[in-house]
Amino acid sequence: MPRNSVTSDDGRRPFKAVEKRLSGRHRLLTTRVRSERMSKIRQKGTAPEIGVRRALSFLGYRYTLNNHDLPGSPDLANRSRKWAVFVHGCYWHHHADCPRATTPKSNTGFWLAKFAANKRRDAEAVDALGRRGYAVITLWECECGSSSAKRIALGS
Repeated sequence: MPRNSVTSDDGRRPFKAVEKRLSGRHRLLTTRVRSERMSKIRQKGTAPEIGVRRALSFLGYRYTLNNHDLPGSPDLANRSRKWAVFVHGCYWHHHADCPRATTPKSNTGFWLAKFAANKRRDAEAVDALGRRGYAVITLWECECGSSSAKRIALGS
């Protein structure tokens, strides 16, 4: 278990600091099983992102992956051509009208606040990149099938 983790007698542990801030004053607890399951969800190198990378490479586009110095840390970016691509998961970024963008039934208030904060942060990143002169494309997990990634990359 992580060093800063506190566990109660029933095997539940508190959310991280960001989640505490979003949830308000009361302390949220989660089961150990759910916490472990959620910790295994990757942020980088997901299947939709890899599909987009392959499609762009196939089409001859060059890009960098580690763009931590750019606003929002885009998944793919080309600094000389000034374009950036975000590949968003429908659940985490709450894609509008997508069946994958569900809201958990337990602790609904917390999750709605988290999804709203994610959407606000995404919009701020796109605006900041736009002010730097970047063209920004946001691709959604549900759109990243093998043929749709190529179609979007071609701009059709």
